[in-house]
Amino acid sequence: MLYTFKVFFDRMTFLLPARFHMTVTVNTVSAEGLRHTVQIDDHELYADAPPSAGGEGSAPEPHDYFDAALGACKALTLKMYAKKKDIPLTGVGVEVKRDNSQEQKGKYVLHVKLTLKGVLTDAQREELHRVADRCPVHKLMTTSEVSIETHLAEGPFSQ
Repeated sequence: MLYTFKVFFDRMTFLLPARFHMTVTVNTVSAEGLRHTVQIDDHELYADAPPSAGGEGSAPEPHDYFDAALGACKALTLKMYAKKKDIPLTGVGVEVKRDNSQEQKGKYVLHVKLTLKGVLTDAQREELHRVADRCPVHKLMTTSEVSIETHLAEGPFSQ
């Protein structure tokens, strides 16, 4: 497997698998509903809208996946960092609460609560707290310029 993407934490480098051309495929499950399959490599997830928006509420909505990506990235980052630094972190709990009351005005707030498990010193807890905010998804959400290009498919299959 090719490892080329580097993530830096306090002068440490983690080599992560290169996935520069990963494809996510989303397809409608039925013509009547809003439920969709989300295919990511060999993993199949589902997305739906809540009943208040005309969906069935049978799966997370897209905002939920956005928020979950942040929580999962923080947990994975902390576990990798602790392992590399021999910090006795036995587990991580991440709770992400969303305040999207001003999303229409361009403000989307996520409140994150970390639960660090293991016998840790105050210095280790503070170090891990700092590292959590340097996870790749946190940085992507807060410091990266994201460009999205949407194109229509062509051909008879797109009708």
